[in-house]
Amino acid sequence: MKRLTHWIHVTIIALFGMMLFMSCSNRDNSGSPQEYTGMPLVILDTDIGSSTDDLFALEMLYRYEEQGLCRLLGVVVDREGEQNAVFTDVMNTYFGHGDVPIGLVREGIDNPVVWIDYAPVADMLDGNGQPMFHRTVTDYSTLPDGWQLYRRLLATQPDHSVSIVCTGFVTCLAQLLQSGGDEYSPLNGVELVRRKVKCIYMQGGVFGEAEEPDFNFAQGADFAQEFFSRWPTDVDMVFSPMEAGQTVDYKPEQVIGDVSWTDAHPIKQVYMTCGCDTGQRMWDVMPTVQAVEGDNLFTLSERGTLTVTPECVTIFTPSATGHFRYQIAGDSAWSSTMLEKIRTFNKIH
Repeated sequence: MKRLTHWIHVTIIALFGMMLFMSCSNRDNSGSPQEYTGMPLVILDTDIGSSTDDLFALEMLYRYEEQGLCRLLGVVVDREGEQNAVFTDVMNTYFGHGDVPIGLVREGIDNPVVWIDYAPVADMLDGNGQPMFHRTVTDYSTLPDGWQLYRRLLATQPDHSVSIVCTGFVTCLAQLLQSGGDEYSPLNGVELVRRKVKCIYMQGGVFGEAEEPDFNFAQGADFAQEFFSRWPTDVDMVFSPMEAGQTVDYKPEQVIGDVSWTDAHPIKQVYMTCGCDTGQRMWDVMPTVQAVEGDNLFTLSERGTLTVTPECVTIFTPSATGHFRYQIAGDSAWSSTMLEKIRTFNKIH
């Protein structure tokens, strides 16, 4: 029913001007393909299974889609382990988006840091001894590799139309860029990205005077080097460094209180049972919001070029012709506005 409601919303909003949306700044169109200006088509690439901000990023994409503001094409899980695909499936199913395809990284990063192990919530039972949360996928071993799902999804979309939101590692993205032509497209991974992707929004990067490795990239430095060396530099990339979401603090008691109508809610159960008072902030939500709602809610750096060292230090060099930008942390009023946006979405039932 939610998906039906979504498509009704999509039709109405499309008729009244959704085509005006621009998810990245306009480029010089002379001699280049026509810019895609339709509804944002989003792929979420997430290291779900460790931090709770991934859960809110995913929940907000469901809500945006139900409001006709984007279409969620798929979710790529870049943290190894079927339990992480299971939790993604529980989220999809609970929020009425069980048909959103899932890809899972295989041969990714071995034993990355887990801050909050909430995978067991997917297997919780209710008071009658029945599963608290339903699932859609019946055999997780049949899920495609993340890079394969990327190829399948990208191949069928309009040129320069897809916004990738990457809130975790870059394992599947590196594997995508290494891929060759297949049944989905004769293009190799680099050319497929160049043809189909409009912009990638990434949680990560360390900019300004500090020169230190980015945590997500350094967890899999070889993958990061492969990704950044192959990413087509004429495709826009916007970073959301940690400081952009650092002051957007959605406290555990607020999360639990905002879902007042039930305890059988996957995010609420994570906060009720998994000890989430660990300083989690809404870092991963920031690139998600920008991918859907556009640039106007954010203060952005000037354009520039990017160098990533073998130690995963991100070095930004201003350049008017560069395709890289990053979010700059907002003030307290901006942080309060962002927090209220997340809370409003989380209160919907």
